[in-house]
Amino acid sequence: MAWFILVIAGLFEIVWAIGLKYSEGFTRLWPSVGTIVAMLISIGLLGIAMKSLPVGTAYAIWVGVGMVGTAVLGMVLFNESVTLIRLVSLLLIVIGIIGLKLSSSK
Repeated sequence: MAWFILVIAGLFEIVWAIGLKYSEGFTRLWPSVGTIVAMLISIGLLGIAMKSLPVGTAYAIWVGVGMVGTAVLGMVLFNESVTLIRLVSLLLIVIGIIGLKLSSSK
């Protein structure tokens, strides 16, 4: 169950990272509120997952899920560049996330 919670925490990290863009530096009320709520949920779920997962593994996976999801959504929503090196780099992060999960003893 901790792994599931960790992935959900990573998904909320994506929400708040994208929300930061829409909040325009916390100058727009509702995007700012949504961003802050997503931040609290993400950190809260990360904390719950870390009760039974190794801290280094949990944190790295949380960041990795957020990083990959945010980068992909940046390309889709904000027309950020899609280059071969960028896609390969994201693939390497995904491979790292899988490796961390497979090497974890919990």
